[in-house]
Amino acid sequence: MRKDAEGRHRFKIVFYGASLCGKTTTLAWLYNKVDGLEKGKFTQLADPTGRTLFFDFVPMQATTGVVFDVYTTAGQDRHKHQRKIVIKGVDGFIFVVDSSASQFQENVESFNELKTRFNEQLGTTIPLVVTLNKRDVPDALPRTELVEKLGLQKYPIYETVATTGIGVKRAFQSLAREILMIQLYGIKETQVA
Repeated sequence: MRKDAEGRHRFKIVFYGASLCGKTTTLAWLYNKVDGLEKGKFTQLADPTGRTLFFDFVPMQATTGVVFDVYTTAGQDRHKHQRKIVIKGVDGFIFVVDSSASQFQENVESFNELKTRFNEQLGTTIPLVVTLNKRDVPDALPRTELVEKLGLQKYPIYETVATTGIGVKRAFQSLAREILMIQLYGIKETQVA
């Protein structure tokens, strides 16, 4: 938590996950479709095909005294160093899982990387909400299989379809609430959905 020159509390949220799992699509849906948040400029650093090169960023003001600085990370393996920079000072994560069976191993590698970097902080002092994205694809793995095989049982889980916004707002609200409870009030209240 930081305070800016205007005295507002600023919190950093990072969408993290494998390449092409839907991090940017999820953030773009929040930016374009969710009312009730004052949003700054949507900054994208992408290659000509639209793939994230470094990060995407948008500030979202929930109240006059609270701003969420929301980032995505590039998921490709070659961007490991950039991810370390983007996640510095993070207050909470939304881990985006690609539900496609063909992407299972990429999910495993991405979550292992995140656990290695944050160890015991993940899900305690740094809240984590999981979105099982792409629930609409034909080869989507069952929820129970994804949760169990990835070891996600202790985190709040939301099934999402980022292209249409299904579950996206609820997942974001859950993480925002948990960050505020921990950072402003020292209360940990994880709700597993």
